[in-house]
Amino acid sequence: MISHNNAQEPFSFDLFYTTVNAYYRTAAVKAAIQLGVFEAAGEEGKTFLQIANACDASPRGIRILCHFLTSIGFLKKAGEVFFITREMSLYLSKASPSYLGGSIDFLLSPYIMEGFKDLTSVVRTGRLTLPQQGVVDASHPQWVEFARAMGPMMSLPALLLAELADPSVDRPLHVVDVGAGHGLFGVAIARRNPTSKVTFIDWENVLAVTRENAEAAGVAGRSVFRPGDAFSTDFGESQDVVVLANFLHHFDEAACEVILRKAHRALKPGGRVLILEFIANEDRSSPPLAATFSMMMLGTTPSGEAYAYSDLERMCRAAGYPQVESRAIPPAMERVVVAVKGDG
Repeated sequence: MISHNNAQEPFSFDLFYTTVNAYYRTAAVKAAIQLGVFEAAGEEGKTFLQIANACDASPRGIRILCHFLTSIGFLKKAGEVFFITREMSLYLSKASPSYLGGSIDFLLSPYIMEGFKDLTSVVRTGRLTLPQQGVVDASHPQWVEFARAMGPMMSLPALLLAELADPSVDRPLHVVDVGAGHGLFGVAIARRNPTSKVTFIDWENVLAVTRENAEAAGVAGRSVFRPGDAFSTDFGESQDVVVLANFLHHFDEAACEVILRKAHRALKPGGRVLILEFIANEDRSSPPLAATFSMMMLGTTPSGEAYAYSDLERMCRAAGYPQVESRAIPPAMERVVVAVKGDG
């Protein structure tokens, strides 16, 4: 019999307590964003009384909140002064293009959180507690909000994926951005290559946000906005690149293979599909973000999860791609699986 006792960190009361009460963290970060605590503190730092005054909040409330935010890593403290570092400011300052605060409108929306009120039932029955097909349903009310809220989080990965899609910028590219949402991935490719043309596919109401971002970037004139769901909408033909960014995790393997085969038919020989995802390690428990993503899919989709590279490679090969590889795009947390259509 194999003993695993020495392979694990000791279980502790602290782990249980902080995990069961993790909603304190959620509530504290949400309150700090809504009150403007991070902007009030800034990189120069402020006392809790100064922060309370700037946020029009009670001194006691701000004092306790700031100490708690410091304990969980969302603020720094030097003497009596609370502050954010330059690195923290990149994500916590509203003036930053990578500001993450707006994502709470989607991630903490009542619709998403409703999916986890009875997770016991979801695990026991394998059926969602959300209406119909959850977030993959065409009538899902949050996708426009998602497109607006999550764009800043994807701005850096979009730029990195664009470099991977078109490293040499030496020829016109025809690109399809599937499930485009905010459209930043296709937009980044179009901005990088001024001779490229991008087709954005998503539901009609979401494409309004996609169009706004394309127009703001000055690439709408080289864009096609094609409304519909990815399973029934035409991807076109003789495409150089098909982008599947944060898309496949919503579906089971059979549905993923349907999309990958459809992309294969749309690509010209030698064309590539670029699959950007939070990819799980083969143990399926790490990195923590991927395991967390699978839990999110459990509560909000009928069959989605965060896949390991071996899963995505198997799907791509089953869909007819002879060449498949995984590529890191540091410093982004996501990875990109590149699948190339054969020349035959």
